[in-house]
Amino acid sequence: MKQSLHLRQGLQLSMTPQLQQAIKLLQMSTLDLQQEIQQALESNMMLEVEEETGVQTLDILSDKKIEHSDSVTSEGSQTDIPDELPVDSSWDDIYESVMESGTHNSEAVEFESQRSCASTLLDHLLWQLELTRFSERDHAIAISIIDSINEDGYLISGPEDIFQSLQNQFDDLDFDEVNAVLHRIQHFDPAGVAAIDLSDCLRLQLQQLPESIPYREEALIVVCQYLDLLATHEQSKLMRKLGLTERELNAVVALIRTLEPKPGSRIQETDSEYVIPDVYVTKQQGHWQVQLNPEIAPKLRINPFYSAMIKRADNSKDNTCMKDHLQEARWFIKSLHSRNDTLLRVARSIVEKQSGFLEHGSVAMKPMVLRDIAEELELHESTISRVTTQKFMHTPNGIFEFKYFFSSHVSTEGGGECSSTAIRAIIKELIGNEEPAKPLSDKKIADFLNEKGINVARRTIAKYREAMFIASSSQRKRIL
Repeated sequence: MKQSLHLRQGLQLSMTPQLQQAIKLLQMSTLDLQQEIQQALESNMMLEVEEETGVQTLDILSDKKIEHSDSVTSEGSQTDIPDELPVDSSWDDIYESVMESGTHNSEAVEFESQRSCASTLLDHLLWQLELTRFSERDHAIAISIIDSINEDGYLISGPEDIFQSLQNQFDDLDFDEVNAVLHRIQHFDPAGVAAIDLSDCLRLQLQQLPESIPYREEALIVVCQYLDLLATHEQSKLMRKLGLTERELNAVVALIRTLEPKPGSRIQETDSEYVIPDVYVTKQQGHWQVQLNPEIAPKLRINPFYSAMIKRADNSKDNTCMKDHLQEARWFIKSLHSRNDTLLRVARSIVEKQSGFLEHGSVAMKPMVLRDIAEELELHESTISRVTTQKFMHTPNGIFEFKYFFSSHVSTEGGGECSSTAIRAIIKELIGNEEPAKPLSDKKIADFLNEKGINVARRTIAKYREAMFIASSSQRKRIL
């Protein structure tokens, strides 16, 4: 094989470091952007936060005003400060401390932010365990039982499994001991905790109610023996087995519905998660206005002190390092400005196309895809995808991710299009207004939409309903 050299001419698109940085910042969420800015401030000497300096003014009173104020003091007020305080008193005992109006903190600290951690059901049960008198042996058994309780308040392992696991720890352990400690824990707060199943959970809650509660005994029979009939709404069978009238059975079911099927949810608390919106949408003089959230990122600038130290003709190591930092700082600030400009343009385009949603809610959502915004703004679809990912918009209807406004479409009889988001809102509204005894089936909902001119198949309705975690018509049926 003969070796030879050939000269070829061609074009190749390469991404510059500036473009890579701009794309990286564009797809970042608000939290990631703040971390990136903080990292840039720590690593680049030329970057600094532009602080807003406010002018503080002091009102200086003239001697005449002071003399006038002394002359109009109320009787009993002290205008002269004694040279020495009594030994057994303090300054606060003589003079009342007055808080200056200028020291008021306008940003109130939220109560949730002061808590060190969220309380859990396990902590709540262990706290009650320490307040209950147990022997050392029963205390160890109680610890094993509490460790077997999940977040909903149910036992993950049955009493037999707990007994077998404790036999290695106690040689002469009896199953009745484990069962006795379990009964004591089942009287802990919340009611129904440490239950084996749903029937046991409801039974424990009913047994802790006063005996004077009407239909308490009948409710105990239902949850212990006929809970399956209650789940399938077998009204006639329940009336026949319990010997109750329809009115009495409804009262029994109403009492059971007051119980908590997941008692652990009353105690289990999670840390609050907050979404910081990137843009705010408000209506001013009949027009929708879009503004960037000024708090998502601090304003950056070039440090004038360090930039003035750079010398043009100096090729020393320190001077070269400062030149590189200056160039990186300029690129970073320019990339931030480009990100904010693109984000604002995309948000304004979305608001302009989805003004009906802002006026009337999800029912008026229009179908829209990324290509619609990309063609209007003359940007690539990948750029629109990066801008709309993990970016949030604060509207009068709530806070929504940019992706929420993009949805597929369904054709109508008039040749138009209807958004899938609007169809979901219509389905949710229809199911919310249905009669519990006669819930709407997917076929009836599809027929209703077809009458409105929206061509939707029954299986599409079922898909949308399952996506919204709405049960089927048979499961939504409520006779009792």
